[in-house]
Amino acid sequence: MATVVQMPKLGNTVEECLLTAWLKHKGDAVLAGDIVAEVETDKASFEVTAPADGVVLDTFFDEGALVPVFTAICAVGAPGEDIEGLRPSGRLAAAPQPAGHPAPAVPAEASGPARPARPAEATGPARPAEPAEATGPARPAEPAEAPAPARPAEAGTLSPRARRFAREHGLQPQAAAGSGPGGRVLEADLRGLFYSQPMASAAARQQMARGYLPGGAGSGLGGMIRLRDLDEPAARVSTVRQRIAARVRESLSTTAQYTLNGSANAGGLLAVRRRMKADPATAAITIGDLVAFCAIRTLRLAPDLNAEFTDGILRRRAEIHLGFACDTDRGLLVPVVRSSQRLSLAGLSRRIRELAAQAADGSIAADDLTGGTFTVSNLGSLGVESFTPVLNPPQVAILGVDAIEPKPARKPDGNIEFIDAIGLSLTLDHQVIDGAPGARFLDLLKHQIENVEALCTTTT
Repeated sequence: MATVVQMPKLGNTVEECLLTAWLKHKGDAVLAGDIVAEVETDKASFEVTAPADGVVLDTFFDEGALVPVFTAICAVGAPGEDIEGLRPSGRLAAAPQPAGHPAPAVPAEASGPARPARPAEATGPARPAEPAEATGPARPAEPAEAPAPARPAEAGTLSPRARRFAREHGLQPQAAAGSGPGGRVLEADLRGLFYSQPMASAAARQQMARGYLPGGAGSGLGGMIRLRDLDEPAARVSTVRQRIAARVRESLSTTAQYTLNGSANAGGLLAVRRRMKADPATAAITIGDLVAFCAIRTLRLAPDLNAEFTDGILRRRAEIHLGFACDTDRGLLVPVVRSSQRLSLAGLSRRIRELAAQAADGSIAADDLTGGTFTVSNLGSLGVESFTPVLNPPQVAILGVDAIEPKPARKPDGNIEFIDAIGLSLTLDHQVIDGAPGARFLDLLKHQIENVEALCTTTT
């Protein structure tokens, strides 16, 4: 009996997923556990696996379709099984034909023995007899494919002189429509293509055929375009990148954001980090972990910033679900450490590493990317001295951690000394958090950071 493969529910808040790619197609054999498709939520990408052995009997959606969770996306079973009752009603976006339509024979024809004969038929002298042959009962779909000669010719249909010209001039003959019998590409076709294009070196011309474009006038002799003159081809941004862009626009358009900048003496942070680095049990704890630990302790003293603002209602949260910005190959993700106030420094550091690794390799659960109540974004490790973090609504605050830099400071006796100072950038939603509460939070955080040695002694 055929088995359906459903769009999985990848988190409590996920209602639909984007079907980004089919890795198995109709007719492909699969084993239980084989990856059949890749899907995305607005946060990350995931893999869908086959629940049983068999053959992919059909796929029900096209790549790029938004599919509700628990909806059948394909069926796996024995060849020839009837699956019409398994198709999702009203959602046949990828089904090639309606049930009972005669066209399903086309895919079989495309892969059957008659296909290889088509190029020879297109170039052979028997082409004028095509209309009479098309009226035979065995080839009802033939007239639809009769215009094939108008399509760009494959390399195998080049005349010998055209093939030599393409080789000598670095042309991609697929870009030329042939004017010869049966669509054959002649030397004259390639000459016209060659002289209609900007003068370019053979290497540059090969890259231009792949989509690279000149960024301006050529730098070679007589204005010849060289490799150095080519811009990379335009690339459509990923779905995750589009979702990130949409969330940033939404954040800036629905909140009243402002940023307070301050700094704290990082001498204690550096001392704790040196001591922990020498101990294998704590060597993995970073400056970022220490600052996050201090931020959590500060939120317990200033709970107004551990809140969400939605539809005019401010909700202060008892649990501190700490989000942290994480750079991945697919773009910015924000994993969330649940109930972070319950964790020790070592436990917090370990959980941050686990979630960061899962975000990087794409295995992170959707629920671990939602529900944060306060976010920390650390660009200090990249040398950034100050920046403006963007709020992650409905959160009302986000902390930016900047680089540690030498800074002059006045000692109690009035003299000036240089200290290692860590920059702090706190962005707030002015709709619910005024400047004074934000400034008090920064002052409390500064105190926690400058006394981190005592904090770690009493909590780890």
